[in-house]
Amino acid sequence: MDILLQQIINGLVLGSMYALIALGYTMVYGIIQLINFAHGEVLMVGALTSWSCIGLMQEAMPYLPGWLMLLIATVIACVVAATLNFAIEKIAYRPLRNSPRLAPLITAIGVSILLQTLAMIIWKPNYKAYPTLLPSIPYEIGTAVITPTQILVLAVTVVALVTLMYLVNYTKLGRAMRATAENPRVAALMGVKPDMVISATFIIGAVLAAIAGIMYASNYGTAHHTMGFLPGLKAFTAAVFGGIGNLAGAVVGGLLLGLIESIGSGYIGDLTGGVLGSQYTDIFAFIVLIIILTLRPSGLLGERVADRA
Repeated sequence: MDILLQQIINGLVLGSMYALIALGYTMVYGIIQLINFAHGEVLMVGALTSWSCIGLMQEAMPYLPGWLMLLIATVIACVVAATLNFAIEKIAYRPLRNSPRLAPLITAIGVSILLQTLAMIIWKPNYKAYPTLLPSIPYEIGTAVITPTQILVLAVTVVALVTLMYLVNYTKLGRAMRATAENPRVAALMGVKPDMVISATFIIGAVLAAIAGIMYASNYGTAHHTMGFLPGLKAFTAAVFGGIGNLAGAVVGGLLLGLIESIGSGYIGDLTGGVLGSQYTDIFAFIVLIIILTLRPSGLLGERVADRA
């Protein structure tokens, strides 16, 4: 039970990071039916940008408190990631909007590889130690522990979901998003600017990805040019798991996937008689994806049908 409680906490933290990334996937898919496979690389750029900013601040202003450095670096990383995703949508995806679906999908994979290569050139291929800026003394919950960074990850996920639900359901931009998702041409006739709505969706998704990247690097203490690939793939799995196009489904899918991975990694050795160890934890995400696509292709909460604006 001691191990189970700790693994549940670890799973919720991991799942929260998946959920933040999955929200970006599901928003873009809900608007233009596109899977942006470069989303994980936007996460990576956000994390490495924040790492560079923190390093500069530690040299120039070492007297700043750690939480303030992290906040400033997060704001800068979000701006960089949002600008990058805006450019990706405008240059790589917009010209292909009326093309067969395979064309933007291949383009997204190409953009992902391009961003990885550029990041390797800019930041070099070696792993970077991400500085610990928040207090490292853990809090005890029974026999388990949770760090301030992990608490921050959970809090940010809750705030992000509440903010997005409010934005989509109660704001003018949200109404425009729902109208564009239902029928872009009719929405344009009613005064909505689909191009602006789609760009705003990519920008919001990039901000969430950058925050997730910073949380991921802070939690695991490292950043590198390939760090976005596997979390991005698992977040896509989480989005499908919960019901891609559904905001609540992305969060539910992310949390459940994190719990399955974490609990599975704690007990996989016992379940397989020592044949498999915790290093095989990644297989759980794809086993879940295969099962969900086989039994319920629309996901746990079903694919969101656009509400009438």
